[in-house]
Amino acid sequence: MNKHAKDHSLLRYPVLVVFSVFFIGLFALDLLTPDRAYSELENTTLTQKPKLSAVSAEGLNNYFTSYTKYVKDQVIGRDQWISLQSFAETTLFQKTQNGGILLGKEHMMFPRTYGLTSSEERTLPKNTAALTSLCQRYPGKVNVMLVPAASCIYPQNVPAHAPLLDEESFIDSIYAAASSAGGRAVDMRQTLADHSGEYLYYRTDHHWTTLGAYYAYAQLCDELGLVPFDRNAHTALTAENFYGTHYSKARTWNAEPDTITYYDLQNALTIWNVTGPGQPTDGTTTGLYDTEKLSVYDKYAMFLHGNNGLSRIEGDGSGKILVIKDSFANSFVPYLTANYAAIDVVDFRNYNYGLDALIEANDYDQILVLYSFDSFKSDPYLYRAGVAG
Repeated sequence: MNKHAKDHSLLRYPVLVVFSVFFIGLFALDLLTPDRAYSELENTTLTQKPKLSAVSAEGLNNYFTSYTKYVKDQVIGRDQWISLQSFAETTLFQKTQNGGILLGKEHMMFPRTYGLTSSEERTLPKNTAALTSLCQRYPGKVNVMLVPAASCIYPQNVPAHAPLLDEESFIDSIYAAASSAGGRAVDMRQTLADHSGEYLYYRTDHHWTTLGAYYAYAQLCDELGLVPFDRNAHTALTAENFYGTHYSKARTWNAEPDTITYYDLQNALTIWNVTGPGQPTDGTTTGLYDTEKLSVYDKYAMFLHGNNGLSRIEGDGSGKILVIKDSFANSFVPYLTANYAAIDVVDFRNYNYGLDALIEANDYDQILVLYSFDSFKSDPYLYRAGVAG
């Protein structure tokens, strides 16, 4: 067969030719495109080009495994390919979940949760015991607020027959234990349900909105006899196009971005360096919000400059309150500036000590434990609240 006959035979397979040209071009573009270290849309670190560590069967196997993951992570147009896959799965195949996220009505996203994991079955009792110990050591001062998942407040938007953990009984048990130990359970579930026609939770993120946090805060004020923060007396600012943690996992093509609202408050926030139990040393003083975060993907991190171990906010009221929290409290705490002169904030992810020395040194009027139930059942550091001394 001569050369012209071979060329003619290739043209008989145009699809093969097109795909060959496509993949050769894709390979060439991959070589010319710089590797990315991080994907903001997926909120994850991307695999970098591996190096062959050892010329052996195990070394070669590890290298090719890592190289396969590297090629997948660094493929050109990765974000667009993921969006195309999402479009096909949710539109053509009518999938109601993607990446472990349930795709509900009104563009709401919910985490798919079958039940407690084995580690949560161990952690939840420990955290409940730590909470009751704190209530017993400081009777009448500890207020407990557990934020329910969005699925509890918007069950009508959850896909039918979705595998969701029933949080209600667990929250009831925790509140009962705290109350029996001398704490005050501030059950916000009915309050949030009464306002479920409003924008209380982000559609694409696991956090509540500033409005959802406000209704819970107003209930705490009612319980403590405080006058709530006057939203009408402060300027509300907004940041658009927020895509949160659920979107990073689901990456749906038609996701509705969220809006972050915050109030123009000039209160000072000091982030302390802590060298021992209750021993803050030098610190950095700044404002309540890290507005530079509004220009990056994780916009929610602007509240309180993220999850610092120990911070103090200078408020406009009187007395002191200690807030022990997860990130749900970050949009809640600014409201407390209307009620207290000092708001100390502890996040055990970055605070490696017990609380007794800190409490003794500051003589707080109130202590607030504010967690989402999802964090409370799984936080491996909350046990520190139960450590005496």
